[in-house]
Amino acid sequence: MRARPVLHADETPVAQLDPGKGKTKRAYLWAYRGNNLDAGPPIAVFDYQLSRSGSHAQTFLQEWQGDLVVDDFKGYKSLFSKGIAEVGCMAHARRKFFDLYAANQSPLAQQALEMIGELYEIEKRARASPGECEALRRKETIPKLQTCHQWLLETRVTVADNSALARAIDYSLRRWQALSRFAHSANLPIDNNAIENIIRPIAVGRKNWLFIGSERAGRRAAAIQSLFATAKLNGLDPAAWLKDTLEKLPAWPHRRIDELLPLPPPL
Repeated sequence: MRARPVLHADETPVAQLDPGKGKTKRAYLWAYRGNNLDAGPPIAVFDYQLSRSGSHAQTFLQEWQGDLVVDDFKGYKSLFSKGIAEVGCMAHARRKFFDLYAANQSPLAQQALEMIGELYEIEKRARASPGECEALRRKETIPKLQTCHQWLLETRVTVADNSALARAIDYSLRRWQALSRFAHSANLPIDNNAIENIIRPIAVGRKNWLFIGSERAGRRAAAIQSLFATAKLNGLDPAAWLKDTLEKLPAWPHRRIDELLPLPPPL
């Protein structure tokens, strides 16, 4: 996965049993995956850590350099002075305005949603014609982003500081360079939804399994979830893949262990 030029990253909290205290403490599953717009089979990797320190991302990525798609979590910021370019998530920016519109039907929030919706409509056409993506973004997306940016600047001076609308606008303005970076390349995604879809089963599952028993168990769970998520990304039924793998494993030669990964066979 670290051979890919574009990666998604995100993290989600999980509870770990805290022995002797009769309660749990917070740990994190950090998630990474390749970009759908790059060549090669999709891969997802979970990394279990006891904190949300950005140092964990630095350790995981090692010497990797490229475009990293993330939200506004400050833990990633130190990476962007080390040869890694930040790509923002338009879905996060949209969510700020969506929540505001849902709360009080703000016409200005609605206007922002409509402009962002137009960007996604262009993306839909770009995805349908990958060969024309860069030209379409240059012709339509970049001018639309310029219009949106100007609207944000002009609207911001008309709204009260610390209002919900001001906070929504400030989020986008503060991250505008990262949010608009995708438009200048054919292989950058508009948002980080690809990684959020990988994390969603964890968020749903923890309501059932409640907590992880130990750090060792957490690392084991991260490995298992990495295999399951990668299987799903490659169109495999994780349960069927696991059954087949466990049946083959006892007699399988160690030198060919990579062949059992939930990836399509090499051409």
